[in-house]
Amino acid sequence: MSQFIIYPAIDMRGGKCVRLLQGDYNKETVYGDSPFDMAKTFDDQGASWIHMVDLDGAKEGKLVNHQHVIDAATKLSAKIQIGGGIRTEEDVEYYLSNGVDRVILGSAAISNPEFVKKMLAAYGEKIAIGIDAKDGYVSTEGWLNTSNVKATELGKELAAAGAEVFIFTDIATDGMLSGPNVEAIVEMAKATNKRVIASGGVSSLKDLETLAEYESVGVSGAIVGKALYTNQFSLTEALKVGKES
Repeated sequence: MSQFIIYPAIDMRGGKCVRLLQGDYNKETVYGDSPFDMAKTFDDQGASWIHMVDLDGAKEGKLVNHQHVIDAATKLSAKIQIGGGIRTEEDVEYYLSNGVDRVILGSAAISNPEFVKKMLAAYGEKIAIGIDAKDGYVSTEGWLNTSNVKATELGKELAAAGAEVFIFTDIATDGMLSGPNVEAIVEMAKATNKRVIASGGVSSLKDLETLAEYESVGVSGAIVGKALYTNQFSLTEALKVGKES
């Protein structure tokens, strides 16, 4: 039986660890001055993967906080996945050739689908597709825009193009500690028939246990951010849910 993986999250802005409320850059809380130190803490506690997001990159459409990512990827034992601002093949190659295990392509899936399909063909499972949805439709550019593309339709199209891993975020739940949108996450897993990592809204160990129950239909893990930073539970406790699923 495959393992349900817990991904502690590090969102970077201005070189610091932050969390945004529903992706709003005006609703930011700083949780640490060093993304690497935070990653090392997660690594020391036993995380097998760490999820990192370059918020400046997502907004500016280029790599900004990349050195923190490379430091974590080359100095820690945990695997690193990174999203935010990755728009070119050079960006993808830069990360993958410097120790990063998985690169997340999000907004590009809408703005430049041929590029995304090319990267899937070239790198396979090292590319994750980040689909951020609002009311079932895809949001792009750091959640500043909502498209007219249904999230599940985009998922199906990219699964057909070779995507094996999806990261699905329901913006309404992100940073709210209100519980994940389990229905939408499961819908995405069933629509794509691929691995889907849940993101947004996890507020309790019970939320993780609920998500882990759907591992058999493709819900393969969960990203946990604010709940860890506000001490709703510890990473050690969360990792036990992953191991026991």
